[in-house]
Amino acid sequence: MVSFCFEKRYMETESLRIFCAVAAELSVTQAAARLGRAPSNVTTRIQQLEADLGAELLVRVGKRISLSTAGEQFLAYAERLLALEDEARQVVSDGASGGVLRIGSMESTAASRLPAVLAAFHVDHPATQLVLRTGPSRQIVEQVRAGALDCAFAAFPDDGADLAEMGLRSMPVWAEELSLLLPPGEADVDDARQVRARSLAAFPQGCTYRSLAEERLGIAGATAWRVQEMNSYHAMIACVAAGACVTVLPASVLALSGAPAALKALPLGRLDTCLVWRDGFATPAFRAFAERLRAA
Repeated sequence: MVSFCFEKRYMETESLRIFCAVAAELSVTQAAARLGRAPSNVTTRIQQLEADLGAELLVRVGKRISLSTAGEQFLAYAERLLALEDEARQVVSDGASGGVLRIGSMESTAASRLPAVLAAFHVDHPATQLVLRTGPSRQIVEQVRAGALDCAFAAFPDDGADLAEMGLRSMPVWAEELSLLLPPGEADVDDARQVRARSLAAFPQGCTYRSLAEERLGIAGATAWRVQEMNSYHAMIACVAAGACVTVLPASVLALSGAPAALKALPLGRLDTCLVWRDGFATPAFRAFAERLRAA
């Protein structure tokens, strides 16, 4: 008779939280301070996790660390596992635990729309921890689909027709008037097709506003055009003011930006900002958040 012995391994969620903190900070010292732990304890837990997985998660060069290829892959799973644990706690406690609500957002929405919404939600639900992550629409929607985010504010050039195929649902929240901001030397331009600049300042690929601008300006396939990728609207506006390029942004962001009054803005159309979530996802925290948006 042959007998088999199976070793049971349990991956502690606390180790996952520690790893995610180190991955976010790329510093054991800063992660330890954020978690209220001793740096030696954080190092030990990461080493135990690496031994358990049989893979190096961090690349250490002197005092600097970065995620290894395995670490980058594992981070997505760690975030999903932690999100699933919190979802389970919220559901079985009917929201008594407060829980965490992980929200993704375009930079524009985070700047012009969310401050008042999140502040009001926190007043009504102080026990719920709000986590905000910004990025282009395509990337944050993918993170919702994968379970790393609970919901996200995103825009879609085609009304998000393929969301259902991804197992996602959406509802429009805000209608944004988009503006094409022109450099000082093009105050005479009245149509996007008349723009003389041949450089567009925009977020990286995956940004819906960038896609719309490329379409309206005829950038696709045009060798004369180049796109300068940036990570903030302030940088984009500064480049436009310097006469180097054009950019597209919501009028709500432009109104808050302090851009020079001499810069002309052409209307570029309207696009809805939608709340996106996984079909069937209904933690108490998310239900309360969605209801607040519907009521507003």
